[in-house]
Amino acid sequence: MNTPVVRVGIIGAGNVGAALVGLLLDNSRVDALIDAAGSRIELVAVAVSDTTKSRPGIPTELLSYDARALAERSDIDLVVELAGGVEQTRPLLEAALRRGASVITANKALMAEAGTELAAVAHANGADLFYEGAVAGGIPIIRALRTSLAGERIDRVMGIVNGTTNFILSKMSSEGSDYDTVLAEAQALGLAEKDPTADVEGFDAAAKVSILSSLAFGTAMAGGAIAREGITKISALDVSFAARNGYIIKLLGITERIGHSGISQRVHPAMVPLGHPLASVHGALNAVFVEGATIGPLMWLGQGAGGAPTAAAVLGDVVAAARNRVSGQCDVPFSVDTLLHMIPSGELQSAFYITLDVIDRPGVLASVASIFGEHDVSIESMEQARLGDEAHLTFTTHLALESDITATLEDLAQLDVVDAIGSCIRLIGADA
Repeated sequence: MNTPVVRVGIIGAGNVGAALVGLLLDNSRVDALIDAAGSRIELVAVAVSDTTKSRPGIPTELLSYDARALAERSDIDLVVELAGGVEQTRPLLEAALRRGASVITANKALMAEAGTELAAVAHANGADLFYEGAVAGGIPIIRALRTSLAGERIDRVMGIVNGTTNFILSKMSSEGSDYDTVLAEAQALGLAEKDPTADVEGFDAAAKVSILSSLAFGTAMAGGAIAREGITKISALDVSFAARNGYIIKLLGITERIGHSGISQRVHPAMVPLGHPLASVHGALNAVFVEGATIGPLMWLGQGAGGAPTAAAVLGDVVAAARNRVSGQCDVPFSVDTLLHMIPSGELQSAFYITLDVIDRPGVLASVASIFGEHDVSIESMEQARLGDEAHLTFTTHLALESDITATLEDLAQLDVVDAIGSCIRLIGADA
């Protein structure tokens, strides 16, 4: 019996694209891929922006400068998009899907912006849309949520989904260094971009939260804003306080159920208890923590970025799409639950860590404490350190509404004795 052939075209040959080409052309893996896919997977084209650039490991006869032509080629069954971007890339994927080709992408920004619409186009044309590499590199969290946990009522998905910020915060914790010093080190190592805004301000993590939320709860991936805070204001003093009190600071992406039909989506730094599984995730690793009604807590840990791990996740999607192509099937797209509504972050409760720099004179502490009281924010602990003519005040609160914390900070900023509002970081419980 002849082995069916599934033809693949790749758009983009950066770190991930080049690694995927290597996997597809690895002769030692041919039999394993045939067994997994039920077909021979043939790489027929790789679209790049510059065909004259040296690309070791990629045969020159495969290179093309025309990504649009690749997406529209009728002899290509699977289009793999690894170029990134949204406005230029979306029409390419739509063109491929409309002619019935399946699409595999690792483009988190595009999926967060238009994933629901792209899935509808795929379904209407009998094609697959897979995106395992878009969230956590080599961690198979999308497949787990989409298949293994498809019948489970998920209550919360919480994770460390950005390796750059986890590297920075881990280094600050282990070495006591300040943010700027560690950021420079991350950039020198190639772990942070020259412009690190997408990572350190939480945009990257927010896109991943949107994708995870769609799979866990049925929310739409349609470009909605997600409450987001980055790590640029985290100081060595904050890290030191966390360590002394049994915490470590992590940037968390969270989506969870609130009540019967409420959903919260957010990205922010948090002080995580050292006993929590996420506290032990260091360096550039990623981890996703899932809580279900019957399965309890589960956690996936692994390389969340990098060419090879992400390419491995993409290859898994290629195999799945090829298998469906041979069998004449395609996956049912995720559904959108129109009864869900987003809960504003101001309506959520948490304990908080807050720092202030104030003039060091009698009566200041009482003035500050009265502002907390006016907004029903109960202080659990307070530390004071003298800094010349100033005092550095550190507070932790009992559970409080975020809106009350925001109002408290706004009023504190108006006091003439307050020189600066420092950090405001959530504390999560050991069972969170």
